[in-house]
Amino acid sequence: MIRRLDGVLHGDYRTLFRGYGLDLADLREYVYGDVWERKELSKRDRSLITVAALVALGWQEQLKTHTERALGNGVTRVELSELVTHLAMYSGWPSAMTGAHAMCDVFEDLDAKKKG
Repeated sequence: MIRRLDGVLHGDYRTLFRGYGLDLADLREYVYGDVWERKELSKRDRSLITVAALVALGWQEQLKTHTERALGNGVTRVELSELVTHLAMYSGWPSAMTGAHAMCDVFEDLDAKKKG
């Protein structure tokens, strides 16, 4: 069963994906188990790179998940905001605005959890 917790999908991806003929579970395990654990870049740096790529590509769902992950890896809200501003010049206004909206959703959700 896949369910959303704190804006992140959790559960048995292998069963879900294979149930639809998708074999993405092994790749997901490779990305998070091997690539993210490599020592050449810190998780903080990997988060900045990943968020930048997702903003540039306009991939909102993954951006929300990785924004929360980036905050957990030590990236600040100010740094994430600056990342979006910087990318507006390189990936374009529409992708930066889409990224800004997705990040604001994450920030608002986190703030609401702190209050609640």
